[in-house]
Amino acid sequence: MAFGSFNGGAGSGAPQSEINMVPLIDVMLVLLVIFIITAPLLSHAVRIDVPQATSSPVDADPVKIDLAIDADGKVFWNDAAIALEELPDRFASVSKTEPQPELHLRADKNTRYEVLAQVMADASRAGLKRIGFVSTPEPAPQPAQ
Repeated sequence: MAFGSFNGGAGSGAPQSEINMVPLIDVMLVLLVIFIITAPLLSHAVRIDVPQATSSPVDADPVKIDLAIDADGKVFWNDAAIALEELPDRFASVSKTEPQPELHLRADKNTRYEVLAQVMADASRAGLKRIGFVSTPEPAPQPAQ
């Protein structure tokens, strides 16, 4: 375990090529003791007597309204054509239901912004909170060959 010997013989000045394991073992034993002491503290939990109650789970999926607007500004409520003036009344009637429906807004890329802004303003005034745009993802770029 020493780096050299005291006998003064041949090769006495050459360092020893063995690894000293004592410091490594000391560190590992200290870590083991620390983990043994702290492990019970990590699993400590407060015991609470919680009251029991029975209820049935609510499986109410929100209704989805598919609102499409074509390039000419025509509005389709779940694939049925309606007039743009009917939207505020329809939004008001569906916003009162529980759970509130999701409005999926699909618009042609050539639709005028004025029509989209009017539809979104009507939905917001009626109290609809769950409005989303539906789009088609761009195709992934092809790797160069």
